[in-house]
Amino acid sequence: MKVLVIRFSSIGDIVLTTPVLRCIKQQLKDVELHFITKQQFISVIENNPYVDKFHTINQSLAEVIPQLKKENFDYIIDLHHNARTLKLKLALGKKSFSFNKLNWQKFLIVNFKKNKLPQKHIVDRYFEAAANIGVKNDGRGLDYFINDKDEIDIVSSLPALFHNDYHALVVGGSYFTKQIPLNKLKEICSTSSLPLILLGGKEDAAIAEQVYQFHKNKVLNLCGKLNLNQSASIIQQANKVITSDTGLMHIAAAYKKDIISLWGNTIPEFGMGPYLAGKNSHVLEVTNLSCRPCSKLGYKKCPKGHFKCMNDIQLKDAQF
Repeated sequence: MKVLVIRFSSIGDIVLTTPVLRCIKQQLKDVELHFITKQQFISVIENNPYVDKFHTINQSLAEVIPQLKKENFDYIIDLHHNARTLKLKLALGKKSFSFNKLNWQKFLIVNFKKNKLPQKHIVDRYFEAAANIGVKNDGRGLDYFINDKDEIDIVSSLPALFHNDYHALVVGGSYFTKQIPLNKLKEICSTSSLPLILLGGKEDAAIAEQVYQFHKNKVLNLCGKLNLNQSASIIQQANKVITSDTGLMHIAAAYKKDIISLWGNTIPEFGMGPYLAGKNSHVLEVTNLSCRPCSKLGYKKCPKGHFKCMNDIQLKDAQF
């Protein structure tokens, strides 16, 4: 049997497909497993030992359709499910199964605050698609694999303050309304029982520098200085991970870390909370806001101008 799994983006969504990949490879006899994603996200998945062959696209599906046709797949498992994946499936002409994106349920809760969402994680909805080829959830959670060159040796690479133990604090986020604001980052650093390593991309370096200047005695700013897999190595070795709704949150869940997650305009009920993370994980959110959730993704700024969904989160009950 030859199976193609589709998930074009993004970091967290790709990590959330990994239980399906593992179970397909382990539960189906003599299966050859292929995975297709965007080239910019291949580092998220390229070290996964359960995948036999990877395919990537840069701009257009036309780049890969001729080669994919030659593969002559038996089944396609579509874990992205949009117009682009429909085009790909039609071009390949093979039997396919897609997961339920819950678009109308998300529309209702975002626009009318009517919650018709099932209490089901997206990983379990992914498995509903894979069940059509006889695959079941093994309950082992997420996977994340990095190669040896991206492993960070804490003792040789970091200051002595971080050699024994530390928390990882994720500064970034795909949208402003999902990011932890500066005042909360400073408060986390003030109350943390351990030194903190700040993680994020180059776009997060400026706000991370402000946090560092505020807490030089207990903060190391690595924003923009590591690639994704190096950041994953820092997370793997952390005591706890403090983060908003980000791809690094899902990587932390793959390592079974204790996660303190702060939720802004999005809500865990969308099915994207930390999946089978450490037993001492906690979700921090403001649950009584009439404007939340305001989007299933996020915005460049708070539509109401107050950003209460993040600013009003109470940190006093969290144990950092």
